[in-house]
This record gives sequence, structure tokens and C-alpha cells, in this order.
Amino acid sequence: MKNVTVINHPLMKHKLGYLRDKTTNSYEFREIVKEISKILAYEAMKSWEQLETVSIETPIAKTKTERIVNPPVVVSIMRAGNGMLDAVLSMIPISSAGYIGIYRDKFIKNTVEYYFKMPENIKGKEVLLCDPLIATADTIVAAIDRLKQYEVGKIKVLCILASKYGLEKVLHFHPDVEIYTVNIEQEINDVGYLVPGLGDAGDRLYQTK
Repeated sequence: MKNVTVINHPLMKHKLGYLRDKTTNSYEFREIVKEISKILAYEAMKSWEQLETVSIETPIAKTKTERIVNPPVVVSIMRAGNGMLDAVLSMIPISSAGYIGIYRDKFIKNTVEYYFKMPENIKGKEVLLCDPLIATADTIVAAIDRLKQYEVGKIKVLCILASKYGLEKVLHFHPDVEIYTVNIEQEINDVGYLVPGLGDAGDRLYQTK
């Protein structure tokens, strides 16, 4: 699928298996989400071209090295995205962070935004948008809509699992977005959960129901 990168790696498959397992406890779940998030960030930054050359001195000799400039903004779709946020920031510590609180209300059959906070001067900045799961894609599409209102630069979505339907929906409305995931699920059940999936990521991260 165009603009979708599936990280097909034995270590990712191994870690994903533990996330799927309902006996994996909350602490273990959080740690594995962090580990996977770091690898997703690594993949998303592979094509980064904004670098500057600086002079440094090693313990042995003077030399030149490259450093990232104009880093991306890391944005969490609350609350499950918060489980990925610190891990991605640990890979790109010079990045700033933003938060979008949004959910799909089953009664009005539409998304509801309850929180939106971004760094200053986000216009033109590349965004790494974090949400562990893309099922129906309603919240991720709404989040991308909001970010584009602020005229951000390229948006890259980092997620652990995504449905085929959800990916197609995101790319229908936002064909310029890039998506990085560990696996594509073929099914969504009648209440909107991925199958086989891993349950509700937010509940499993924070021991809530």
C-alpha cells in the first residue's frame, strides 16, 4: 500500500506477540510499547535530510559530525498515544511535543475534541503523530485535519497496529501522509476493535476500563 511502511522484523513480531497476549501485565505492556515506539521513530527518521555539519573534538582528534536541525514535533493522540510519546522523544530529544485529546462519540457518531495544545511556531514543521492503534481511523483523520489547519509540514503517523480499512480511509482523505506500523489487521469487529488486535491500548497501558 502506497505511503505505508510495515516494519517486518523478527524482533517486532516477537514484541507484538507479547502485546497481543492478554496475560501481559500493564507494566510489561507499557515497556514493550516504548520499545516498539523507538523503532517506529527510527524508521520514520530514516529519510531526514535537515542536517548541519559541526566541528567537535573527540578524546583523540578534531573532526566534523552531523546534527539534526529543525526537528519534527512529536504529537500524541491522547490518551493511548501518551504511551508512545516519551519513547519517541527519547530518540529525538531536541523535539518539542504536542497533544490532541479526541475521541469518537458513539451516540452522536462523530469525533469530539476536548484538548488541543501545540508548541509555538508549528507552521511548516514536520509532525510525528503517535497513536498505537488505527481501527476505524475516525480519530486519526480528525487529528490530521486539525494539524493541517495549523499549516504543519509533512505528517508521519506512528502506530503499532492498523486495519486495512483504516489505512485506506486515512490515505483517502490525506494521501500525502506517511504511515509506519508493525502489522496490518484485516478485520474490525462490530464494536470497532481490531481483530485479533490487542484490546484497548489505553486501558491496557493504564489499567483502566
